Amino acid sequence: MKFIVSSTYLLKQLQVLGGVINTSNTLPILDNFLFELDNNSLKISASDLETTMVSTIDVESNSQGSIAVPARLLLDTLKTFPEQPLTFVKEDNNTIEISSNHGKYAVAYADGEEFPNAVALEDPSQTVLNGDVLATAISKTIFASGNDDLRPVMSGVFFQFAKDGLTFVATDAHKLVKYSRTDVSATNEAEFIMPKKPLTLLKGILAGSDSDVSVEYNESNARFTFDNVELICRLIDGKYPNYEAVIPKENPNKLTIDRSQFLNSVKRVSIFSNKTTHQVRLKIAGSELNISAEDIDYSNKAEERLTCAYQGDDMQIGFNSRFLSEMLNNLNANEVQLEMSLPNRAGILTPVDGLDEGELVTMLVMPVMLNS
Repeated sequence: MKFIVSSTYLLKQLQVLGGVINTSNTLPILDNFLFELDNNSLKISASDLETTMVSTIDVESNSQGSIAVPARLLLDTLKTFPEQPLTFVKEDNNTIEISSNHGKYAVAYADGEEFPNAVALEDPSQTVLNGDVLATAISKTIFASGNDDLRPVMSGVFFQFAKDGLTFVATDAHKLVKYSRTDVSATNEAEFIMPKKPLTLLKGILAGSDSDVSVEYNESNARFTFDNVELICRLIDGKYPNYEAVIPKENPNKLTIDRSQFLNSVKRVSIFSNKTTHQVRLKIAGSELNISAEDIDYSNKAEERLTCAYQGDDMQIGFNSRFLSEMLNNLNANEVQLEMSLPNRAGILTPVDGLDEGELVTMLVMPVMLNS
């Protein structure tokens, strides 16, 4: 088994795949990349049993073979090389020899047969969507998903495919984000919950990409295929909560304000808030928004006034400043609208501008009880 490949080309592919590998694995074989050579095509796989990612690259070769190479060692070595061709040769003593312009390096390998096979998807449904659309949907929602092991369904992003559009939802019971695209449709209706790790990987690879992504899915697994990459992952098992039920329908109090001004104000004022509740108080009267926070334990206090456009009754409502700034940070709009009904009902944050055709974003933030 022998092949020649560009050092930077190989490193670029391996760095993408390296994101799959856990720092500590129960199975030692999972600390390796699987190299499967078939003449001029080299298929490289990385897995953590839940997620498997496969990348196929072109190399110079006329042999076949399959070996598992230590990932960390290979990555650390490749990072130090300037652009040059590297020759990989499988030796008899269970090592693979890498030859560069400067020298030779021997790496012990494991048998490729030991590497776990990726899950084969039986009878999957398929949808094709643009890579950048998928990356945007992930980055708009993933931050709102939870980390609670007791509620695994909330630790992922809910994908809802329908003939009239796609919806992506994430929530941790304190905040909720619903991102919809009406300009993309699925052939079959489907619902599934994607775990965070594969989504983070996809977001990193697909941002700004023009490639089409083929999404195949069944009851338990999903496969994403684009360019020379294939990602297969296990879905989160369980039923997603009925998120529509928590979105208040009647919200007579509507506040419209400059996003960056609001965000900077919340960030500044929150420095003075209680370190446990992170509570900021919004007091709206006429066209004036008063943002305040205090930490009674330390006598710290801050208050700012902003002008806004407001329709509705004067009101006071408290929010967790971390959630509020996370949401405002995630929007690209110049102006945002905050819709509210009562101080104990969720507030709905939506962008006024900055959306593409067919793009809808709804963010929900639960209030915190104000201490009078």
